[in-house]
Order: sequence, then C-alpha cells, then structure tokens
Amino acid sequence: MKSVTVYDIAKEANVSVATVSRVLNNTAPVKASTRQRIQNLIDKYQFQPNALARSLIKKATGMIGIILPDITNPFFPEVLAGLEQEARQAGYTFFLCDTGSSNQDIKDQYRRESQYLGILTEKQVDGIIMIGGRIDLHHCGKEMAKEVAEINKRVPIVLINGNLPGAAFHRVVVDEIAGAERVTEHLIGLGHRDIAFIGGYPQMSNTVRRLEGFRTAMERAGLAVREEWVNHGGFSVNRGKELMGRLLDREGRRPTAVVCANDLVGIGAIKAAVKAGLEVPRDVSVTGVDDVPMAANIIPELTTLSLRCVELGRTAARVLHQLISKSDGVELLTTLQPELVVRESTAPPAK
Repeated sequence: MKSVTVYDIAKEANVSVATVSRVLNNTAPVKASTRQRIQNLIDKYQFQPNALARSLIKKATGMIGIILPDITNPFFPEVLAGLEQEARQAGYTFFLCDTGSSNQDIKDQYRRESQYLGILTEKQVDGIIMIGGRIDLHHCGKEMAKEVAEINKRVPIVLINGNLPGAAFHRVVVDEIAGAERVTEHLIGLGHRDIAFIGGYPQMSNTVRRLEGFRTAMERAGLAVREEWVNHGGFSVNRGKELMGRLLDREGRRPTAVVCANDLVGIGAIKAAVKAGLEVPRDVSVTGVDDVPMAANIIPELTTLSLRCVELGRTAARVLHQLISKSDGVELLTTLQPELVVRESTAPPAK
C-alpha cells in the first residue's frame, strides 16, 4: 500500500498543504468544516507526518544541537536536565555532542567541536547551545571564534558561561566573580585568615573569574593572598587530591581553609586531608563550586556555590527558543546570580 503523504491529504481535501499543516500543528485558525474534512482524512488513513515532512511544512526540524566538552563531569548533566525540560516543553528534541573528556588532547577536542558544528549545520538544526570548550578560553584564537560567528549568522547560537571575541553572541551566564567573593567572604566571616585556592586551569575563563572573586574578597578584608597557596591543575577529584596534598606537604604554615575551583576538586581535597590525618572542618575547611548532587552526599557534606545548573539550562533553552521563534527584544546577555550553600565542610578555625 502506498504511504499517504501530507500532499495526498491536501489534494483529497481540496486544500493547500499549508492548510493541512495548520490543522496538524494547530498554528492558525481553520474553518470548522474544512478542519473536520481534513481531520476525517487524517483519521481514515491513520496519517502520521514524519519529521522530514514536518520540517518541509514548518521550515524547521524541531531539533537543537548541544555541544559540551565532558559528559562525565556531573556539572554538565545537571545543566542538560534543565535544557531537556525546557526544550521538551517547547517541542524540541536535541542532538548531544560530547567533544571528549579531560583526558583527551585539547586540540583534538577543539577539532571535534568544529566537526560537530559542521554536522549540526548539515542536519539543519534550528539552533545550537555551546557550553565549555573554546567558549571558555580566556583568550580564544581568532579562527576558532570566527568559525562560530559565521555559523551564528545562519543558525542561532546561545553560549552558556562563556564568550568569544569578535562578534556579539547571545549568552546565559552565572556571575562567578560575585559567587567566588561570596564563598571567600563566608570563610573570612568564620574567622579564617589563611586561605588557599586550588584547581582549574589558568587559561580557562571560569578559573580566571573564580580566582578574581577570591582575590577581591581577600583584598577587601585586608588579607594577603599567598601565591604559593594558589595552585591550578584541573577540575577532577584526582587533581583535587594531588593539589591538596601539595599544600599539606609544604613545610611551615598551612592554610586553615581552601577554596576549590569546583566540587570535584573539593571532594578530592577532603579525601587528601582525611588521608593525611586531618579532620574536615575542624582542622581545615573546604568549599567547592557547582553544587552537583555528589556535594551533598559525601562526608562531610560539601559547602559550595550553586551555579543553579538546572535553571541555567532552562534559561539557555528559553533564550534559544526565543531566537528560533524570532521574538523581539531578546537580550544578548542574561545573568543569573549564584547561591551559597552552607553544609558541613566549613567551620571556624581551630583555636
């Protein structure tokens, strides 16, 4: 039996394809008798338009692309949860493009980003969301930035917690500088004066922003930042263990509190401290950033800065939908304020 198409329905109902589309998608009024005639044919043939037919009718695929650098980092699934909730409500499904992991050569990661940008464009997605990768570089190369800017002229792109030079992009960000200030001020308010900062990468803008907030809060309180206590090296639990180990192995004075670049580093720092015979927070307080689910499920529970991951994802999907729908007045920059979540890993310093 020949498959019935939207064109067959339109021909038999003696209406245009656009009218059938309006009935299928309920996008505009259709005369009641005409609507009933079309609906009777849809029921008669048990007609279900496929995705390609819908895209031809609506000039849209109902698909969005999401490019991220490491699905194994629990921060990204939390953002994805918000994205998926909002996208599904707006009628979208999405292609998820994971460019690699923290163990992959960074140049290969950027090459995969380029490949995915090309693939998503070929798939004619309605929009693209990017998080991490090149958009989080403190100084991104002109060619990598230009590649995204050129695609943005044809397909709307929303950047989460990042930016690229040379063009105006729609962005959704969390104020990480203010957040890092808040975390540091929490420790200072508890009475800590010897505070370290560990984790992250100096070439990544998220690390730069968090370190800036840390330095600002320390300076405002009249406290010196000891540069030997500022150590970078990554965002993983293992790097947190290693960097905390370095602090504890140093001769002389130790910090009484440690600000970690993210929760995974914070968890690693706690493990290293416990292994060294210290008690958290009695001997050393530890904080993180992100508020991933794991932060509330370790012992002691981690004091952290919530980047409101789910809301971040929902907001980015909402902005992208507005761009796809060609809504007026979509702001280039949407800023969310982070929230300090105080748990068990921070306390006044021992006397």
